[in-house]
Amino acid sequence: MAAPEPFRRPSSSVRIGAVTIGGGRPVAIQSMTNTDTADPSSTAAQVIALAQAGSELVRVTVNTPEAAKAVPEIARRVRAAGVNAPLIGDFHFSGHILLT
Repeated sequence: MAAPEPFRRPSSSVRIGAVTIGGGRPVAIQSMTNTDTADPSSTAAQVIALAQAGSELVRVTVNTPEAAKAVPEIARRVRAAGVNAPLIGDFHFSGHILLT
Protein backbone atom coordinates (compact mmCIF):
# COMPACT_ATOMS: atom_id res chain seq x y z
CA MET A 1 0.00 0.00 0.00
CA ALA A 2 1.39 3.39 -1.01
CA ALA A 3 1.90 6.14 1.54
CA PRO A 4 -0.59 9.00 1.28
CA GLU A 5 0.58 12.22 -0.37
CA PRO A 6 1.73 14.73 2.26
CA PHE A 7 -0.21 17.96 2.61
CA ARG A 8 1.44 20.86 0.79
CA ARG A 9 0.34 24.44 1.28
CA PRO A 10 -0.42 26.41 -1.87
CA SER A 11 2.53 28.58 -2.89
CA SER A 12 3.76 30.70 -5.75
CA SER A 13 6.46 29.37 -8.02
CA VAL A 14 9.82 31.13 -8.02
CA ARG A 15 12.73 30.65 -10.41
CA ILE A 16 16.24 30.51 -8.97
CA GLY A 17 18.51 30.21 -11.97
CA ALA A 18 17.16 27.26 -13.95
CA VAL A 19 15.44 25.74 -10.90
CA THR A 20 11.79 26.49 -10.15
CA ILE A 21 10.53 25.95 -6.61
CA GLY A 22 7.03 26.21 -5.16
CA GLY A 23 3.76 26.29 -7.05
CA GLY A 24 3.23 22.54 -6.79
CA ARG A 25 6.65 21.69 -8.22
CA PRO A 26 8.48 18.66 -6.86
CA VAL A 27 10.60 19.36 -3.79
CA ALA A 28 14.03 20.66 -4.87
CA ILE A 29 17.11 19.15 -3.27
CA GLN A 30 19.41 21.72 -1.71
CA SER A 31 22.51 21.53 0.41
CA MET A 32 25.02 23.82 2.08
CA THR A 33 28.79 23.70 2.08
CA ASN A 34 30.70 23.33 5.33
CA THR A 35 34.00 24.70 4.03
CA ASP A 36 35.54 28.09 4.75
CA THR A 37 34.00 30.14 1.95
CA ALA A 38 37.09 32.36 1.95
CA ASP A 39 38.89 29.30 0.50
CA PRO A 40 37.61 29.23 -3.09
CA SER A 41 39.38 25.99 -3.98
CA SER A 42 37.82 23.81 -1.29
CA THR A 43 34.43 25.52 -1.48
CA ALA A 44 34.21 25.18 -5.27
CA ALA A 45 35.21 21.52 -5.02
CA GLN A 46 32.48 20.90 -2.45
CA VAL A 47 29.85 22.76 -4.51
CA ILE A 48 30.76 20.62 -7.52
CA ALA A 49 30.58 17.41 -5.45
CA LEU A 50 27.20 18.38 -3.99
CA ALA A 51 25.78 19.17 -7.43
CA GLN A 52 27.11 15.89 -8.82
CA ALA A 53 25.45 14.09 -5.89
CA GLY A 54 22.09 15.62 -6.86
CA SER A 55 21.85 18.96 -5.09
CA GLU A 56 19.88 21.34 -7.31
CA LEU A 57 20.67 24.44 -5.20
CA VAL A 58 23.83 24.99 -3.15
CA ARG A 59 24.19 27.46 -0.29
CA VAL A 60 27.49 28.94 0.85
CA THR A 61 28.11 30.87 4.06
CA VAL A 62 29.04 34.50 3.48
CA ASN A 63 30.00 35.55 6.98
CA THR A 64 33.12 37.66 6.45
CA PRO A 65 34.36 40.20 3.91
CA GLU A 66 36.93 37.60 2.77
CA ALA A 67 34.16 35.09 2.11
CA ALA A 68 32.21 37.68 0.12
CA LYS A 69 35.29 38.46 -1.99
CA ALA A 70 35.78 34.75 -2.74
CA VAL A 71 32.27 34.16 -4.11
CA PRO A 72 32.99 35.33 -7.71
CA GLU A 73 36.01 33.01 -7.91
CA ILE A 74 33.97 30.13 -6.49
CA ALA A 75 31.28 30.76 -9.09
CA ARG A 76 33.88 30.94 -11.88
CA ARG A 77 35.40 27.59 -10.86
CA VAL A 78 32.01 25.92 -10.48
CA ARG A 79 30.81 27.13 -13.90
CA ALA A 80 34.14 26.16 -15.51
CA ALA A 81 33.49 22.62 -14.24
CA GLY A 82 30.16 22.62 -16.08
CA VAL A 83 28.01 22.87 -12.94
CA ASN A 84 25.05 25.23 -13.26
CA ALA A 85 23.38 24.74 -9.87
CA PRO A 86 22.45 28.14 -8.42
CA LEU A 87 24.79 29.36 -5.65
CA ILE A 88 22.97 31.01 -2.76
CA GLY A 89 24.73 33.24 -0.25
CA ASP A 90 23.67 32.43 3.31
CA PHE A 91 24.33 35.48 5.49
CA HIS A 92 23.42 34.01 8.92
CA PHE A 93 21.79 37.15 10.28
CA SER A 94 24.71 39.28 9.14
CA GLY A 95 22.65 41.38 6.77
CA HIS A 96 24.88 44.38 7.44
CA ILE A 97 27.54 42.62 5.34
CA LEU A 98 25.28 43.17 2.35
CA LEU A 99 25.51 46.91 2.87
CA THR A 100 29.30 47.16 2.93
